[in-house]
Amino acid sequence: MSEVRKRKSSKDDTSSGEPSAGKPAEPALLVEQSGSDKWRKAAVRAIFSVFMLGGFGVIIWAGHFYLTLMVVFLQMLSFKEIIAIGYVITKEKKLPWTRTLNWYFLFASNYYLYGENLISHSQETFHKDNQVANFAIEHHRFISFLLYIAGFVLFVLSLKKGHYKFQFGQFAWTHITLMLITTQSQFIISNIFHGMIWFLLPVLMVICNDIMAYWFGFFFGRTRLIQLSPKKTWEGFIGALFSTVLFGFLASGYLAQFQFFVCPVERLAFDGTLVTCTPSALFTLTEYVLPPRLVALLADVGVHRTTATVYPIQLHSLFLSVFASLIAPFGGFFASGFKRAFKIKDFGDSIPGHGGITDRFDCQYMMGMFAYVYYMSFIQSAAVPDVGKLLPLIYSLDTAKQREVLEALQTHLGGQ
Repeated sequence: MSEVRKRKSSKDDTSSGEPSAGKPAEPALLVEQSGSDKWRKAAVRAIFSVFMLGGFGVIIWAGHFYLTLMVVFLQMLSFKEIIAIGYVITKEKKLPWTRTLNWYFLFASNYYLYGENLISHSQETFHKDNQVANFAIEHHRFISFLLYIAGFVLFVLSLKKGHYKFQFGQFAWTHITLMLITTQSQFIISNIFHGMIWFLLPVLMVICNDIMAYWFGFFFGRTRLIQLSPKKTWEGFIGALFSTVLFGFLASGYLAQFQFFVCPVERLAFDGTLVTCTPSALFTLTEYVLPPRLVALLADVGVHRTTATVYPIQLHSLFLSVFASLIAPFGGFFASGFKRAFKIKDFGDSIPGHGGITDRFDCQYMMGMFAYVYYMSFIQSAAVPDVGKLLPLIYSLDTAKQREVLEALQTHLGGQ
């Protein structure tokens, strides 16, 4: 099994931070390595990166619905990789229900978290006469609660004498994984519905940061950054920071020109229908007066400008790119520490040159959550309520309540 193959022997565990005897030799930095093997690994990594970016582009072209499916699918693969670490022990102890319950809790969590988003963005898709769909929508949270309680009861019934400590450990393991993977994936999907740019821009920033950190470290890295990831270097870290800030500023300005990327999803279309809207001021070119010190600095290099015209989203991109460069990598460091704690090299081997799904997307989860919090704190809070979201709520009221709303509006408008 891949889980067994990935486990290192104690002899090979030279980077776990817990040597059994003496101080282990640190792995050579990329810049210190020589020979064809170094370039072969770099080539494999680059080739599969191109394939992944190409596939990602096709899914983006297909639309928001398929992008949402991609996030759910990757979340399930990541969950599988993390849970699989303890599966070998589970099989040895002959506890077949443990793995089944792991996936059941994933299903219950996804039903609750993703159901909230899907209901708010696809409610108009269901006909009012569809009683089953209407019942599921109206009582979504209660159904979700019953699903979780059923899993909780099944877990208690599955407890086996002599294995209580291990089973409760697996129960905690599953819930921590759900918190780290499933919950944050829900925020990522919310970003898609806010407008694809709030999903795509953070994702591309992390990709850019990862690529540039690798190549700056490949050619210039000589100063180790952190013990958890002994091949990471300060040169790669700093080079990636400046590269990501520049990339984010340019990419946000480009994406802001297209409604497909900036328009929020009012109704999730399953047929690939393009979203359209009137772009908000955030995606409209705006002229800004430059600070006097910056004007003087530009004048010293022969550039005489007192104003600059940019998209406001480009200014927000500076905060996002700094987070992607300085904080999001700690998601990768966390994953590195996790792997060393369990003496595994990678979470999986599904992507040659990269490892598993979790190895590739460990920083994306943290970045996606930050993008969501940033949007809710500084973008949506300053936005005017969207009439398109209010109308479906009014339509769902009975006739008497709708008349009350109409009378209240008439009274309000009459007083102005």
